Amino acid sequence: MAFYAYGLRPDGKYQERFGLDFEDFQPGQRFVHRPGVTLSQQDNVDEALDTMNAAMLHYDANYAAQTAWKKPLMVSTITLQRAIGMSSKTFGRRKALLGFSEIALTKPVFGGDTLYSASEILACEACDAETGIVEVLTRATLADATEVARFTYRSAIYKRAHGPDGDSPAPIAEPRFAAWREAADGALVEQMGLFFEDFRAGETFVHSPRRSFYWNEAVEHAWRSLELAPRYHDLDWLARHAGGRLQIGETFLITAATAPSTRTFGRVVANLGWYDIRLPHAVYAGDTVEAQSTVLDARSSKSRPNEGILGVETRAFNQHGAEVLSYRRNLLVYRRNVESPYARAGY
Repeated sequence: MAFYAYGLRPDGKYQERFGLDFEDFQPGQRFVHRPGVTLSQQDNVDEALDTMNAAMLHYDANYAAQTAWKKPLMVSTITLQRAIGMSSKTFGRRKALLGFSEIALTKPVFGGDTLYSASEILACEACDAETGIVEVLTRATLADATEVARFTYRSAIYKRAHGPDGDSPAPIAEPRFAAWREAADGALVEQMGLFFEDFRAGETFVHSPRRSFYWNEAVEHAWRSLELAPRYHDLDWLARHAGGRLQIGETFLITAATAPSTRTFGRVVANLGWYDIRLPHAVYAGDTVEAQSTVLDARSSKSRPNEGILGVETRAFNQHGAEVLSYRRNLLVYRRNVESPYARAGY
């Protein structure tokens, strides 16, 4: 059974999509989620302190050294959040997570460990005209396949053509758009991004999900960028001169509007350069931006036979349809069926 990551819109653009419909699931299916994520002790500290966790085992290395673990133990809910979050590419059509019958933590996790996630479909039950219930067993593992946690839970999944995104264009059954590949053991391994040969000049890809901007993150990014201009963080200045509206830093906008394109361009080896960057309208906290990219040209790399070069134009629009950003890039992209890191890394 094959599933695909893009649908064709009436305007001829390819809409990126995530998540399967309830009808696509059946007991016995196994989905291997990608990418994984490497955890750090800073992640551990931030999670514990931000949630006022009083267990010093997570953030006091001196105390942890006196325990059987000898070093700070990762907060268990980080493992839970990451493992379930990693599965969102498969379960993106979830209406609600209805509850867990088990959250089992079978091995310790520490800073520096890399987590992966995989899910097995245990049962499917029609619920109502709009949704069905899928029972899932999700396992969290380390890079060496050691299981560190497992979670059994039930989710309400929208049926085909139902829910907020039910009117999205139907997926196109083209091999280049396959959202999963079948492993030797029959598991479906998530994959993201097209190979160089899969791109065609003139095609436009509408990236998903969109990106909303929040007040606190905008100020934090300004501070961490050493940005001193008051329009990005000074509440009194904003009240007196900008109607209280907080502008998103232009460099943060470029960063955040570009990131959604990494799912379509997931096979990129390197970004070779940006050109003609234009910022015609300001973006403010509370705005939502959607990006889309058009392939301008494709050519072989003279020095790197395993890769090709794409010329791409990306444009971003706010929720009112106003263009807020545009630029061109040259991207170095892996070819299909050549030496690449995917198989070695379990992707």
